[in-house]
Amino acid sequence: MLLEQKMSQFALLGAGWVLWLMVGLSVACVAVAIERGIYFMLNQAPRGPFEAALGAFLSGGDRAALEASLKSMKGLEPRVLLAGLALEERAGHSEGVEDAMSGTLQFERARLERGILIVGTVASNVPFVGLFGTVLGIIKAFHDLALTTGGAGGDNAGVVMAGISEALVSTAMGLAVAIPAVVLYNLLQNQVKTICSRTESMGQLVLARLKANGGGR
Repeated sequence: MLLEQKMSQFALLGAGWVLWLMVGLSVACVAVAIERGIYFMLNQAPRGPFEAALGAFLSGGDRAALEASLKSMKGLEPRVLLAGLALEERAGHSEGVEDAMSGTLQFERARLERGILIVGTVASNVPFVGLFGTVLGIIKAFHDLALTTGGAGGDNAGVVMAGISEALVSTAMGLAVAIPAVVLYNLLQNQVKTICSRTESMGQLVLARLKANGGGR
């Protein structure tokens, strides 16, 4: 009985707090989008110099020259390739280079995906949160109707309609938050996939060059 009373009191809080919860979740998604955008920008290799250095090595250039060029660059791709080149330099052969680059890429991928889980969770669950708020709002509307006294049927209907109208805002808010979150989640996932695929293909090209030329020396 006590549990039922507590649940009833909770339900009568209405949809207001749910709306504020969804506002908070939308702010979290915006924060993740800004933070990820800055991270991607700061960890992007300079396209021109990077491609020039890699192209020179693949065309028969010296491994040491490639390593020196990569050390002067920021970005995920140079870090992954440097991990393989550093191992090859220490070992004197190309065995294990692929594993070194693959392990570094997996570490970098985890850093790329940081925060994306939050966006995905919001995208998939906010519509249900909005629906929950609508249900709470409707419960409160009917409770207010039950408390209405001395009014005609039309007045009572007006009370219910006003309450239900406010409750439906919660569902609309849930969709308004979820749709951009889905788009943002797909964009971030596609960006991570593109970066990792490009880096992996470059690593394979460098590895092939090292194997074919005995380390590129």
